[in-house]
Amino acid sequence: MKNGKYSVLIVEDQAMPAQLFAHFVRSSEKYELAASIVSASFAEVYCMGGKIDLILMDVVTADGACGLDAAEKIKAKYPNVKIIIVTSMPECSYIKRAKKIGVDGFWYKETSKEPILSLMDRVMNGEKVYPDGLPPVKLGLAFSNEFTDRELTILREITGGFSNQEIAEKYGIAANTVKNHVANLLLKTGFRNRIELAVRAREAGIVIMERSEDDI
Repeated sequence: MKNGKYSVLIVEDQAMPAQLFAHFVRSSEKYELAASIVSASFAEVYCMGGKIDLILMDVVTADGACGLDAAEKIKAKYPNVKIIIVTSMPECSYIKRAKKIGVDGFWYKETSKEPILSLMDRVMNGEKVYPDGLPPVKLGLAFSNEFTDRELTILREITGGFSNQEIAEKYGIAANTVKNHVANLLLKTGFRNRIELAVRAREAGIVIMERSEDDI
């Protein structure tokens, strides 16, 4: 804290959200803007010397840097730094991972009803603030909240390019079981094949996975 105000770092590569966050910070008597950067890969540097109290951290930032990866490193080295993940992506694993690494708050840019300043106040008062659930997203003929947890897991693996057999081996289930889940996903969404299903799921941001990604 400096001059009675909390120092805030904004990590956001899209100009409009970054400008809005900066405006909200500057308009408050409780906060001051330390910096606004476009890549999460530089966030840790700003935390050196105890200069940052709170970070508003996007997940997908410039140069492919992941805000959750940066948050994990910062929490390990600077546990007193509060972090709020701000994202427009409803990827089903983000909240789970954020809680696991000790992120203090989570805020959806388009759908959160609580103002960001209110959430910031709650986090700085020691609360852990997370949404009650994922925002529903349309995927073909279905909404994301119509899928079971297992279907979302299978869908996420499909977007990573994994075959039914690979998915089955990873989760210790039969390949035919995976095949049935894929068939159910196609039936619900109305898509013709798993390739279209995977492409549309990634575009919608419901599930995002790369082949090199570890299970989280």
